[in-house]
Amino acid sequence: MFIRGRRLRQNQNIRNLVEETSISVNDLIMPIFLIEGKNKSENIDSMPEIYRKTLDKQLEDIKSAAKLGINAIIIFPAIKEKLKDPFGKEALNKKGLVPKAIRAIKKVFPKMLIITDVALDPYNSDGHDGILKDGEILNDKTVEILCRQACIHAEFGADIVAPSDMMDGRVVKIREALDRKGFHNTAIMSYAAKFASSLYGPFREALNSEPKSGDKKSYQINPKNYREAIKEILLDEAEGADLLIVKPASFYLDIIRTSSEASVLPIVAYQVSGEYSMIKAAAKNGYIDNDSVMKESLESMKRAGASIIITYFALEMAKLIKK
Repeated sequence: MFIRGRRLRQNQNIRNLVEETSISVNDLIMPIFLIEGKNKSENIDSMPEIYRKTLDKQLEDIKSAAKLGINAIIIFPAIKEKLKDPFGKEALNKKGLVPKAIRAIKKVFPKMLIITDVALDPYNSDGHDGILKDGEILNDKTVEILCRQACIHAEFGADIVAPSDMMDGRVVKIREALDRKGFHNTAIMSYAAKFASSLYGPFREALNSEPKSGDKKSYQINPKNYREAIKEILLDEAEGADLLIVKPASFYLDIIRTSSEASVLPIVAYQVSGEYSMIKAAAKNGYIDNDSVMKESLESMKRAGASIIITYFALEMAKLIKK
């Protein structure tokens, strides 16, 4: 006698019955790229079907997302070059693009969860996530600014702030700053294990945030390091984070798996721009089927242990789920 595993694969009904992994629209966070102005939509050459849009145009997309059951968005601003400086001062402008957008989106979609990126690279003329001085990123000075930025986002209605900078100690400092201001219910979704990956190129094109000099290896994790990533996950949990991001996702499923086992917090997989664009490029050339590979890629993240996925496929996947 031998075990016949195929008994549980012989038809679709029995395969559905024993299926271990599934994705719902509740698992998806949709990123949006915001620009100033009205009635504008700009192509991102390296990210097919993804656009930088003005708020009025993004509200249309958010409406489509809400109709499909997507309950959360994350905002990334493309800031005009003339507003950038070495200290990222525009990040603290209460009349700036992000605060205005948070308030406007909440007015139209009060139940939509709004997540905001807390970092300086969209605002910094150097293109780094922190203040650069003599070739070094100033950790503590940067954290001071991030705390103020997070509080402004919370003041205007952000449900979740997401520090993506990878500065040491920023989670506990942001938590303390939010609590001092009375924003006890504002959650922190920390980019806890953010790797110095080669997969961020299309995103940096979208925001024009490529570092003008050097790289981000002094603050993002070495892609070769596994234990260091788990250390960062556990540190951010101890500092008071509410959710933990692993970024990128597809090449780091081992980190997602161990993080989900080591931490009691929800693990968020961020399927980054390069992952999205590779699938789109291969599908365009007929090498793969877009929908099936998209679905398989997202299912692999859930299978590895992610509770939530940030993905540029959010609308496409939601439509596929609804079929």
